[in-house]
Amino acid sequence: MAERLYYTDSFLQIFPAQVTDIREVSRTDGVSIWQLALDRSAFYPTSGGQPFDRGVLKAVSRNGAVLEVPIEEVEEGEDGEVWHLTRKPLTSGTKVEGAIEWSRRLDHMQQHSGQHLLSAVFHRELQAETVSFHLGESISTIDLAVDALAIHSIERVERVANELIAEDRSVTVMTVSHEEAEGLLAAGRLRKLPPREGSIRVIEIADYDLNACGGTHVRSLGQIGSLLIRGVEKVSRGFRVEFACGLRAVAAARRDFTLLGSTAGSLSVGSADVPEAIARLQRDAKAVAKDRTRVTEELAGYHAARLAVEEMIEKNLRLVQRTFTDRDPDYVRLLASKLAASVPRTVAVLASDPGGEAIRLVLARSKDVDFHCGNFLREALAQHGVRGGGSPDMAQGDVPRLALPLVMAKMAEDLRNSLSR
Repeated sequence: MAERLYYTDSFLQIFPAQVTDIREVSRTDGVSIWQLALDRSAFYPTSGGQPFDRGVLKAVSRNGAVLEVPIEEVEEGEDGEVWHLTRKPLTSGTKVEGAIEWSRRLDHMQQHSGQHLLSAVFHRELQAETVSFHLGESISTIDLAVDALAIHSIERVERVANELIAEDRSVTVMTVSHEEAEGLLAAGRLRKLPPREGSIRVIEIADYDLNACGGTHVRSLGQIGSLLIRGVEKVSRGFRVEFACGLRAVAAARRDFTLLGSTAGSLSVGSADVPEAIARLQRDAKAVAKDRTRVTEELAGYHAARLAVEEMIEKNLRLVQRTFTDRDPDYVRLLASKLAASVPRTVAVLASDPGGEAIRLVLARSKDVDFHCGNFLREALAQHGVRGGGSPDMAQGDVPRLALPLVMAKMAEDLRNSLSR
């Protein structure tokens, strides 16, 4: 088994090692991938919510040539071995120099240490326990087992966490026996005990928190830099809190500031006035939408009156059939409703054809025409393998373009035969 160097020194960036095993991984795309095992490694494998490290292994050949082997992923096998994924194989016994990608490691240390601090503050201030943690490429989250989470409580937790960062309290790593860990848990010092036997690695924030963890961490809270809570949402187990720490928090704040400035510029207001400007736009949009609805209703009424005049009653039935290429389905549905309500003994068969493969067909009737629109349209469309339906007064369905003329002609024939009495 590889000696895990990150357990004792999370800041170790370069280390000597020797390849102890290699195995090829089959891929469906035919690309050859290998996994390397080393006698010692500073590469962190995915576990505990923290992603893997990346980096490179350098091997020197007998003629002095240097072979660089990029490490794309690191994982822990079922046997506990640390496997380093690469596209370049090395033979067992090869001596190498490993170098981790420091910017990625620093980011992970800041986020993971920040998570410990954030969970500890939620525990102390609100008795809210963390039940899961996720460290992603751009966002990190914790899930809290709590029924409610007020805005002022979130702000207090964020403030306390940053006050502790400003105090630069030390963060230390120690390994204790399982019996010692049980004692710390019983004494109320250890927040949670993992369900495993053997020695336990614990992370301590001086005079504030003690928790079991196998991840990489900063040496003091000041190295986290800052902690920013980005959002809160309700989930099945409680609440999910999104946060960012250190350089990631700075980048997030910069993006937010740039976005706010751009929005303010678009609205021709200062940044502080953006909320009121947006509220004003929303009020204006509601007023415009209300006016548009009113105008559309009036237009549909006039349009319905014109159609009623164009079609006379024949054999006790006014049958209005039209296909509109310049009207959306909502307007055509409104028009059919207005038409059926405006004059007696009227049936409207109207289609909206915006140019797609399917055409929306609407069927409506006046109150004095006795048949069920939903049932009638359902039966008419079923003959062409499509579905439709609705209420006794109105129904709709989508008809294939090529079938529309036949469907409308057959509907007109059946309506006249059954209603012209």
